[in-house]
Amino acid sequence: MPAAYPLDHPELRFVTASDAALPLIVVPQDHLSEALDDLPTAHANWALAQGFSGRAGETCLLPDAEGHVVAALIGLGPAKAPARVRFALAKAVSTLPEGDWQFHHLPEAARFEAALGWLLETYRYSRYKPAEAPKARLVCPEGVDAARLEAFVAGEALTRDLINTPANDMGPDELEAAARALAASFGAAIEVTEGDALLANNFPLIHAVGRASPRAPRLIDLRWGEAGPRVTLVGKGVCFDTGGLDIKPASSMGLMKKDMGGAATVLGLARIIMGLGLRLQLRVLIPAVENAVSGAAFRPQDVLVSRKGLSVEVNNTDAEGRLVLADALALADEARPDAIFCMATLTGAARVALGPDLPPFYTDDEVLAGALAAGAATQADPLWRMPFWAPYETLIEPAIADLDNAPLGGMAGSITAALFLRRFVTETARFAHFDIYGWQPAAAPGRPKGGVGQGARAILAAIEAAILSGEGA
Repeated sequence: MPAAYPLDHPELRFVTASDAALPLIVVPQDHLSEALDDLPTAHANWALAQGFSGRAGETCLLPDAEGHVVAALIGLGPAKAPARVRFALAKAVSTLPEGDWQFHHLPEAARFEAALGWLLETYRYSRYKPAEAPKARLVCPEGVDAARLEAFVAGEALTRDLINTPANDMGPDELEAAARALAASFGAAIEVTEGDALLANNFPLIHAVGRASPRAPRLIDLRWGEAGPRVTLVGKGVCFDTGGLDIKPASSMGLMKKDMGGAATVLGLARIIMGLGLRLQLRVLIPAVENAVSGAAFRPQDVLVSRKGLSVEVNNTDAEGRLVLADALALADEARPDAIFCMATLTGAARVALGPDLPPFYTDDEVLAGALAAGAATQADPLWRMPFWAPYETLIEPAIADLDNAPLGGMAGSITAALFLRRFVTETARFAHFDIYGWQPAAAPGRPKGGVGQGARAILAAIEAAILSGEGA
């Protein structure tokens, strides 16, 4: 039986500084000659013989006279050129031999990303078979808050673990169990509304989407903190998406274990917030369902009435994520928190527009938008603002219902989905929606192929800058 969550990742921590830590000397590509001049002649000649050029992430081991490694060089790339590879210095994790390492001559502006990338690169998913972690360990660079970064990475590891788990072991039951384990770890309260109780408690869209599966749909409601601003995180928890009766082709169904990436990301962000002990009243809402095919499945052209009272014509059962989010957002909005953040692996249109690595976000709040953009830049967590474009509102208004869950034509799909969700948040001034991918298609520094969190660090920075600080309130 695979282990329950959260998995322990003891490798995702820094080591204590000591005289035994080996120097990892950072070399800007456009200052290679000066850097080599500062080395002993034997080491400089060795680096030149190895063809070391200072390219971003390039390493060169430096031996002593007996052939023992006593230091290493790592390239920073061009100091004045925009970085083309995020977490480039994390490449060293898999190339350096076992031991404790400490950056030398690392520019202050690069320390946060270098330290974060190192820990993220150390992550391994090991639920089903052993996965040996790299043996090179890092001393946290001076001026970087080690405990804060370790909290970031613990949250990211939880997100990755949840997304990486296949749907046979990560259905609504298991997602609830993971949320309960997280709540127990931090003394949070949790309530779950399941199955037909969803109808009795006025969550008709969550029930409709999940009722075809033998794995009962549910709404997970986690609460933590008794003082401070009220922040609600809402995450799409579609544990597998066949597309329903508008069934997906096999080529589109292959990655649908990640369709609960929004839920995984908000749980990871909650793990960070609670781990840091922020002065917040945190609420996490996750509609957890499996969009399956059976005689009980909801149908194309069904008209469903939401918790908000808005009627929705279902023109594609594969646009189910916005349906379950609608009921959860309506519940969140009723409490009028200081801010609502919604995260979902929602549309292919967002991937076509921006690719897998750059999630769009939507908000009408200019202060929050600025804080999110700033957080994305400073936290190595890229985002791109997209508009709630009012002229497209008519596209989500069908003839026989208030809303259409899948407008014909396919144009502006991410925007129309965001507009749909905004209809369910009318009482809360600060609302932001994130259309994330939740998956790393090919291995990159700090991001192995597989599940990945997106936006959590940027949201945390925005919460601290624009909500906890009272700015713009």
